[in-house]
Amino acid sequence: MKKKLLGEIISLALCFILIAGIAIGCSKKGTDSGAKSSSESVKVTLNEVAHSIFYAPMYVAIEEGYFAEEGIDLTLVTGFGADKTMTAVLTDEADIGFMGSESTIYTYAGGTQDYVVNFAQLTQRAGNFLVAREPIDNFSWDMLKGHNVLGGRAGGCPGIM
Repeated sequence: MKKKLLGEIISLALCFILIAGIAIGCSKKGTDSGAKSSSESVKVTLNEVAHSIFYAPMYVAIEEGYFAEEGIDLTLVTGFGADKTMTAVLTDEADIGFMGSESTIYTYAGGTQDYVVNFAQLTQRAGNFLVAREPIDNFSWDMLKGHNVLGGRAGGCPGIM
């Protein structure tokens, strides 16, 4: 009888210790709650080629403070062209540039020794839109035949002047 009672007490004590350990380990109280203090923040300057609806999740994350919660002091700058964004990255005005891979290719092909490396693809398609000055009912691509279409910003990439 004594052995059985002693065994039950030891089992209950071990269960209590296990449950207490789990509860303490899962608690957000303590020295590291996941957020970093402002003294630990990493300053990052991000240069985006243009404001784009494709970057909406990033804008929400900035406004909701998600970067700050992770210890990132983010400065967002708009380059207004892949050439300007690439220049900002190459001259250390920006830590990260959001732009297409064509600027990396042009820079590398031009013989730059300190070229950038593309490491992520944010979108599956280019953020280009066909817009008109007036609404067009029943649009068809054939309507563009014989008309000039502005394909980009002058100086935005080689070949567009």
